[in-house]
Amino acid sequence: MPLRPRDAASLILIDREDKDFRVLMGRRHMGHVFMPGKFVFPGGRADPADGDIAAAGELVGPDEQKLMAGMGARATRRRARALALCAIRETYEEAGLFIGSPVANGAKPASSHPDWTAFAARRLMPDLSVLRYVARAITPPGDVRRFDTRFFIAFRDAVAGHLPEGTGPSGELEELRWSSFAQARSLDLPWITLTILKEIQAQLRDSPALAPGLPVVQYRMRYGRYVREIV
Repeated sequence: MPLRPRDAASLILIDREDKDFRVLMGRRHMGHVFMPGKFVFPGGRADPADGDIAAAGELVGPDEQKLMAGMGARATRRRARALALCAIRETYEEAGLFIGSPVANGAKPASSHPDWTAFAARRLMPDLSVLRYVARAITPPGDVRRFDTRFFIAFRDAVAGHLPEGTGPSGELEELRWSSFAQARSLDLPWITLTILKEIQAQLRDSPALAPGLPVVQYRMRYGRYVREIV
């Protein structure tokens, strides 16, 4: 039987300081079974506990609604939060970057959960309000791993801190780099990553400020071929 896709999330970080937008990407470790050696955005599998983590800001209404609309009978606000928080957590674990805001004086840190202690130690809380939901891709049947990945996008100025090592503690991504879109397209990318990259470049041309409620592009396999949908 085909594997059921697991919830996953990825964060596309954009540097808008230069005239040409730059995007953060890293190479997956060659020891990975799934897409070894490929350049990708930070991301990974969602943890159910992510949905309970306190945040400095929540997803904006249109993005939360689109996330939940794609979940069918399993739609919950907690599951939508878990996906967005997963994207933030994986960006820390793989790239050493903290997407969030300082904890107000007297307030409690985000969580004592082991996956979030680095945020708490720096008195930071993840901030979902800076994320925009922009894409979704489901790994086709037959792959060694299957994921139902939601892609979020945020600007680099949402980074509230970083590890001095210049990488994340998981060691899953190597050769982290900020590249122009033209440079990124020349990297060794999975087909779906290249496709999403082109979609994001078009989104930024149409909405450089990333207004809430952006069109969400979806890719999934139907009758043996990929189908592109806009929601």
